[in-house]
Amino acid sequence: MNEKIKLTCPCHFGLESVLKFEINKIGGENITVTDGRVSFEGGFEMIARANICLASAERVLIELAKFNAKTFEELFQGIKKIPLENFIGIKDAFPVKGHSLNSKLHSVPDCQSIIKKAAVERLKEKYHTGWFEETGSVHQIQFSIMKDTVTIYLDTSGTGLHKRGYRKNSNSAPIRETLAAGIIDLARVRSSSTVCDPFCGSGTFLIESALKALNIPPCINRRFAAEKWDCINKKVWQEERSRAISLVDRSAEFKAFGFDIDDESVTLSEENAAKAGVSSRIEVSCRDISEYKPLDGSITICNPPYGERMLELREAEQLYKIMGQVFKPSKEHPCYIISPHDNFEDFFGKKADKKRKLYNGMIKCNLYMYFK
Repeated sequence: MNEKIKLTCPCHFGLESVLKFEINKIGGENITVTDGRVSFEGGFEMIARANICLASAERVLIELAKFNAKTFEELFQGIKKIPLENFIGIKDAFPVKGHSLNSKLHSVPDCQSIIKKAAVERLKEKYHTGWFEETGSVHQIQFSIMKDTVTIYLDTSGTGLHKRGYRKNSNSAPIRETLAAGIIDLARVRSSSTVCDPFCGSGTFLIESALKALNIPPCINRRFAAEKWDCINKKVWQEERSRAISLVDRSAEFKAFGFDIDDESVTLSEENAAKAGVSSRIEVSCRDISEYKPLDGSITICNPPYGERMLELREAEQLYKIMGQVFKPSKEHPCYIISPHDNFEDFFGKKADKKRKLYNGMIKCNLYMYFK
């Protein structure tokens, strides 16, 4: 199989433009953007490159088919037409999962069952067998049914791409690595930047900033579901890893400084930075927010604590007031703050130069950007 494959990467809502830029940079072709996902084309090498290198993508999916179905028969026949044998071998496992929204076929378990049955029938005909042991590598089939439009994917990533491998432990409310990477891109972190995070927690902003600045592929140290697929030559993965490593910029002047009121968070950040291979670029110390003094020319990026209970909420609002006093955002010292509080600017004491709606998990947030 040498022809182009259609790939789709889901992402956090609000980061589509960031992901599009990343995909363009790694050589993705015919890029199209929709809400919460970016699609593009490439060969097997692009499957490997996207998994290894994309910082803001949640996973890399192969889009197998798109068709309309209002009945189970239409769903069955639509699946049966897909050349699954191009990817799935006679011994491979092919579980099915997905979702349905605003569609005639609204029962997810029934849709799962029909899709599985149709896949089995297709592969039975191709492999001339009546039984599949499914003991081989996993080819996760995913379906999305939206307004009677069925889209069928194969998941090449396995575990979500936010699992970089450096953060085995985290504090109680960590920001997802993929979201952090997107915010860092919006904050225009470069190879010569200095980044500060006064609420560093488990060090995610610091580490993701270092990875971006040094051009270190975020998922270079982990494995992916498609690495075990027989249809992709192992050499492809080896070559793409070598290519990615060759582009790392160890000459970058980047430095990052993290602070946290909690000793355990400081230790955690240091441990995670060491696992990510960027500890020489990151300094972390214990410090209260009231003592924060941004370094000259540094970019402050943070996810301040936020409580949903009334007492915690009042404490968070008090914190925002202190932040406004000590951050002193300006053109020389830009600040990027993510918060779900609708009135953050009132407590911070300054209107943001720009705001962007983002979702941290299921929580609707704003990224408050101060750069003037």
